[in-house]
Amino acid sequence: MVPPKNTPDTKQPSKAKQTSATTTSSATAKVKTEKDTKSNAIPSNTSTATQTQAGSISTSSTPATKAAATGSNASTPAPQTTTANSTPSIGNSSNSTSSQGKPNQMSQGDINRFVIDYLSKRGYHQTEATLRLESTRYPGAQTFPLNTQNFAFNTPTVITSDKSNLPSQQQRFIEQQKQLKQKQYDEDPKIFSRAYSMYRSWAETSLEMYKYELEKFLYPIFIHCYLTLIQRNEISEARQFYEKYYNDHLISNDFSIRSLGSISLPDHLTENEVAKIFRENKYKINCSKISMNLILSFLNEHEGIGGGVIVRIINNNMQVFTTNEITTTHAISYDDEENDSSKTQTFDEGIPAIYELITNSNKSDKNSSKTSTETSIDALNSKPVKLGQFPQDPEFVKELEAEIKQKDEHQKEINGREKPGTKTLLEEFKDNLKQSETSEESPSRDVLPLPQKTAYDIKREIMKIQDSRSRIKLSATQAALPSVCMYTFHNTNNDLTTLEFNDDSTIVAGGFQDSFIKLWSIDGSPLKSVLKNDIYNETVDGIATHGCRRLVGHSGAVYGLDFSPENHYLLSSSEDKTVRLWSMDTYSSLVSYKGHNGPVWDVKFSPFGHYFATASHDQTAKLWSCDHIYPLRIFAGHLNDVDCVEFHPNSTYLFTGSSDKTVRMWDIAKGESVRVFLGHSMPVNAMAVSPDGRWLATGGEDSIINVYDIASGRKLKTMRGHGKSSIYSLSFSKEGNVLVSGGSDCSVRVWDIKKGTADSNPQPEPFTLNSVLQARNEANQASDRNGESNSNSLANGTANSNTSNNGSTYAGSSTNASTANNKDDNTKRKRDVIATHDHMAVYFTKKTPVYKVHFTRRNLCLAAGVFTP
Repeated sequence: MVPPKNTPDTKQPSKAKQTSATTTSSATAKVKTEKDTKSNAIPSNTSTATQTQAGSISTSSTPATKAAATGSNASTPAPQTTTANSTPSIGNSSNSTSSQGKPNQMSQGDINRFVIDYLSKRGYHQTEATLRLESTRYPGAQTFPLNTQNFAFNTPTVITSDKSNLPSQQQRFIEQQKQLKQKQYDEDPKIFSRAYSMYRSWAETSLEMYKYELEKFLYPIFIHCYLTLIQRNEISEARQFYEKYYNDHLISNDFSIRSLGSISLPDHLTENEVAKIFRENKYKINCSKISMNLILSFLNEHEGIGGGVIVRIINNNMQVFTTNEITTTHAISYDDEENDSSKTQTFDEGIPAIYELITNSNKSDKNSSKTSTETSIDALNSKPVKLGQFPQDPEFVKELEAEIKQKDEHQKEINGREKPGTKTLLEEFKDNLKQSETSEESPSRDVLPLPQKTAYDIKREIMKIQDSRSRIKLSATQAALPSVCMYTFHNTNNDLTTLEFNDDSTIVAGGFQDSFIKLWSIDGSPLKSVLKNDIYNETVDGIATHGCRRLVGHSGAVYGLDFSPENHYLLSSSEDKTVRLWSMDTYSSLVSYKGHNGPVWDVKFSPFGHYFATASHDQTAKLWSCDHIYPLRIFAGHLNDVDCVEFHPNSTYLFTGSSDKTVRMWDIAKGESVRVFLGHSMPVNAMAVSPDGRWLATGGEDSIINVYDIASGRKLKTMRGHGKSSIYSLSFSKEGNVLVSGGSDCSVRVWDIKKGTADSNPQPEPFTLNSVLQARNEANQASDRNGESNSNSLANGTANSNTSNNGSTYAGSSTNASTANNKDDNTKRKRDVIATHDHMAVYFTKKTPVYKVHFTRRNLCLAAGVFTP
């Protein structure tokens, strides 16, 4: 410890001694001669000096000696050195102190030892390590006799790294520290749990760009900590350590974790195959130099509280290969020959013998053909679920039909007669929107209490029926691909974090890092408020003077936005751990919902409104209702951040995507997980559920889109085409046959969701020049027979793009030149991107990552992104 120059506890010499010291003018008169040094008073002098300094932990004799040597006697008390004509010696001073009944004071080393023992008993290991380190760097005060040789204070020599130059006391202390560390490693079983917990917490809170590489070390550290505890026969501590942390690695290393969990005695280490492999082989890890330097720096800083244990494990049981580049994903190799483009992980890391053991174990279990992971997941995914439509309210349906019938009659009176082939609203409702009868697959109405329907709900349903009648039918067999309307945002200064369209596609909202929300009108209508004297209500010749509005209320970046189904409310989630409900009538904040312990990444309204869900950094998702300020359900089970949420169309189930690379399905009524979907190697960013509630599509930072069957929990296929870019948004068409995705590769891609599955549609004819000419000839012949001239009906249009074996798509044309030009342009832009066979088309943007894709009720696709120059 660094001693202060003066403390209240430091003893001051008496006036007589001060006078004696002051009258001595020559500095040499204060220094002992060689003869005095050899006298009998020297041992007493040395002993007393030590005791005097022990009266204050930080007192040292060296500064006083330097002051005396420079002749300073005004500010610093004179040292009590013995001279020929001085008052009694320091040894006599010590005896007089004892004779007065005052207790002998402890030495500096004794006090430090007592403090260290106290800290160790109380469990303050970090403070104890700091005190030991400081004591090593700054050894206690030492006394030595002054003579004519060392009095001049010659210039010190250059300090070298040779340990022989260190004081003997410091060398002994370093040796004691090594012995204590070895003793702690040998005798303290809790050091392993403490070390693993320390490194785990640090890795999880690190920057995202380093987190993947730092977390790769957790698995082998966990294994060797557990095996070491078993080897030392610390069975209870090993079992506690295993039960506390085994879930961290159960999903990705289920076979090894469960195999090691059966070990209960040291003798089992020689019998368990997994344990033998880990003890006899080094675990290979690829890591960047930056990440490795971060790890070693952290472990050295926390050496006394477990860092040394992890350093020993890395040195003895791991083989680290350092690279210059930082890896943020798993090493995956793709097999393009298979239709499902299955992936196989390359075994550059880990222990190859473990993978061979797992492979042999799976082959020997051909009868069941299931690993323990599949068995546990299948057990969870076998829980019964009801995926049918939510039952309609009979009274509401009657009122709606009466209103629709009246509207049809009024329309018939205006038009005079119905156009042939045109459905009435009532026919459209009965054919596509009305439920014939309650299915066994439908949930009960009592599961999800909903507020009473109003006249506005009837008006909104009529609008849905009108949009359904005017909807463009999209499928893989249709000639027309979906039209995409792209909105590009400029001059955002990289502050725009999220975008969202409302249900009737009239408003787009954006969240910014500056903690505000901005609203733009898509159709040009003014964003008027019901409040009087609102400056945003002003118009000039019917045109709003303010084309946008700003909502201010959060104190952190806005990460999630969602409009209510009736477009009256807007939800926003923020870094400030709150969710706010905004009124679209007054454009003001109504409620602030608080309950999360970290930033809220996403928020979603249920399809029926009233309820909404949130996803947070605190690894939980929560269910709320608009009329309660506290959460109704807390969904906990993910091992990392919950990044996105999505409701099932019947509103009785909730899907959550997480940074732990899994997607979970939750029963809202019971609050428990009923499905777990695996298949991603990176965090999940986007999800979409088909309108019929049967299929789930997920996209993540691993650049792939997985399609799952919700009923069985199995993955149907994997779609690729975004290269190595993250996928930000997914959206199903209203029929559920077409999926649209947007990502950081500045493209919007269209997918045939059913191709390659049991529900695959009939395949369209290959689109070639010959097929176009043949279709033209057939059309001309038909027009000649019917007396109509429509020979150009196909030549001037566009047809469905033909998908080649490698998944490339090019828009059709009636000439060879245009087809070749389109092919060259797309080839240049896609370069090495090889899409799967279910990829239908791609729409590129100009340096604009696509943040949001959204299908309107009439199957027009809206997309939005931020221009990045």
